[in-house]
Amino acid sequence: MNLTQITLVLNVLLILAAPFIQAQQVLTLRECYDRAATVSAISSDKEVYSGIWQIRDQNLAREWLPSLDANGSFVYHSSVVDLSEVIGGLPVPGMAGLIRPMPHEQYRLTVEVNQMLYDGGAIRGARALEKAGLRVSEKQVEADLYALRNQVNNYYFSILLLDRQKELLENYLETINKRMASLDAAIHNGMVLKSDLDVLMAGKLGLVQQITENRIRRDALLKMLSAITGITMDSSAQLMVPLTGVLTDNELQRPELQLFDLRKEQLEASRQLIDIRKMPKVFGFATLGYGNPPGNNFFKDEFAPFAVVGAGVRWNIFDWNKSAGDKQLVAFQQDLLDNRKKDLSAALTRLSLAKLAEIRSLESHLETDGQIIELRKRIAATAGSQYENGTITATDYLNELNAEKQALISREIHRINLALSRVEYMNILGKEIN
Repeated sequence: MNLTQITLVLNVLLILAAPFIQAQQVLTLRECYDRAATVSAISSDKEVYSGIWQIRDQNLAREWLPSLDANGSFVYHSSVVDLSEVIGGLPVPGMAGLIRPMPHEQYRLTVEVNQMLYDGGAIRGARALEKAGLRVSEKQVEADLYALRNQVNNYYFSILLLDRQKELLENYLETINKRMASLDAAIHNGMVLKSDLDVLMAGKLGLVQQITENRIRRDALLKMLSAITGITMDSSAQLMVPLTGVLTDNELQRPELQLFDLRKEQLEASRQLIDIRKMPKVFGFATLGYGNPPGNNFFKDEFAPFAVVGAGVRWNIFDWNKSAGDKQLVAFQQDLLDNRKKDLSAALTRLSLAKLAEIRSLESHLETDGQIIELRKRIAATAGSQYENGTITATDYLNELNAEKQALISREIHRINLALSRVEYMNILGKEIN
């Protein structure tokens, strides 16, 4: 077969095998954050609040539409005005027969139309207040979802730490297996005691136990992370260590702080609505009816249509300082929000300073971890040579190997904890992680 034929065969084999080849699943912390916020039941609250606001806003806008009211009534008066007796006494021939007494029964069917002509901005202010309430509710949802990041961090970084531990444990298991394989021939030749092999076997079994425990814990954490993010994960899923960059900007941008600002805006909208309530309101009205007597023509004893058209003004010129008291209450509530915001800002600032000190400490540990590992590697290598030469026992060699392993694991713990501390520092400030 020539090169072209070989290439063609390989391409066909790759195409046939493609459905059975699965790419390794790679996840980032930001992806887990976003998915956790999406699948949470709280995330749907935004749509609910938006729906509530739309209905309320539409209802307020309909206040400008005319109102229609249908009314009907029947009234019986036991005593009514009768001018025929008075006019009948006048010296005018035939006058008494012209004036009929008012009817005792009154029937009325009406349709009343009322139209707001000027409301002083009351409807506009009420709609602005509802809009401010919507922004507060949406920001509250964001703040609640932001709290999910702590749970994601616990699962995510615990898995990262287990991955690094597993890698180191497997490397040392391979080292012990190689050492045990080299002892088999020496034991048969009587150069090494079988007890040395037993020591290494005990160390190997300890590593196998740690690897098994690591796998069980990782699978459990993966299930928890999958449940909170809604991402289907298998044991091959790989998590990336997040990079936060240089930590220089310490400006607080937490959604809880923004929530205080939005609540103040909501209170300000309610304060403006208090002033609007004192503005005059102009309205028009019309009444179309059919009754007996028609309208105010009480001397007409028959059913007939009638109409009334007019306009009116309502103006609360004095409310006994109720508006001033309401505005003072709003001012007190705004002061409370300012105090709560300052208190939360101070608490977050203290947390950020403590976390920053933790970051600096871990960075210092990592600087010396490298030196410790280099020393431990040299000591373990020397112990390996001494063991081969028979100057130390297998237990001594295994102790030095475990010390090297522990030094490497400590460095990985510091590395993962440093990445976690950096992420937590960003979350305290309210910064987004790329």
